[in-house]
Amino acid sequence: MTDANTDAMSDAVAELIAILDLERLEVDLFRGQNPKTGWRRVFGGQVVAQALVAATRTVPDDRPAHSLHAYFMLPGDPRTPIVYEVERIRDGRSFTTRRVKAVQHGRAIFATTVSYQVVEEGLVHQPAMPSVAGPEGLLDGKALASAGGSGMPEAIAAYFGRERPIALRPVDLNRYIAAGTSGRPPEPVFNVWLRAAATLPDDPALHRAVLAYASDMTLLDVSLIPHGRSVFDPTIQAASLDHALWFHRPAKIDDWLLYAQDSPAAGGARGFARGQIFDRAGNLVASVAQEGLIRPTRD
Repeated sequence: MTDANTDAMSDAVAELIAILDLERLEVDLFRGQNPKTGWRRVFGGQVVAQALVAATRTVPDDRPAHSLHAYFMLPGDPRTPIVYEVERIRDGRSFTTRRVKAVQHGRAIFATTVSYQVVEEGLVHQPAMPSVAGPEGLLDGKALASAGGSGMPEAIAAYFGRERPIALRPVDLNRYIAAGTSGRPPEPVFNVWLRAAATLPDDPALHRAVLAYASDMTLLDVSLIPHGRSVFDPTIQAASLDHALWFHRPAKIDDWLLYAQDSPAAGGARGFARGQIFDRAGNLVASVAQEGLIRPTRD
């Protein structure tokens, strides 16, 4: 980042780092706090990231996480800390496996399995990064909020304009401004640049955790694009059901990353979406897949 505040973390980023610094209660037992956001439920990406931190604190530093598979079972209560119970499934010569259960009010709200691997060399291939406009020149959060007068719904403008630890710059705003105005359903594709809103400490495990946090942002909404709806629509009940994340190579989340998202299918009141995360050099650093509830309501 090149502005005068390069070395000063924003309040939102400092708060995110604080909630990812879990309190150790006992061996393999951790407690995570929630940010003071006023939300009615805990953001799913927060639980994913905190669970990843809990698992990682039981694994040697030379074994970075390479995959995570999770299920959301109950909405998190933002007024209550979350307890993370880590189970040591396997410690092999190359791979380590951990299972994590997140608990509130005596009930499991989330569960995940995380796999770790020693760093190895091997065969490499990847898809090309989509050819889209770079983050420079795209509207930032405050500019997006003021863009509501151009046709963007107020709730969506407020979402992008809110103070947050992750800066978002959508490549194409027509998804929100012109949704449902053409005769042909738009393609379920969405590209957004994202990064931490301030410089992070040089800790690869922290960067992976913040990337896990960001991976839950805007993804489910892509499955509603062909239907001219969004997760902000009061006639849609939306919630993440499961989440899978693969780390392909190290990435700096405090530099811009392109989150290329699409939704190949929806049905049964569920939408399936997937994402590929590229760094500015075009390297694929992570892949994401998620199914979520997109249930039409009567109101």
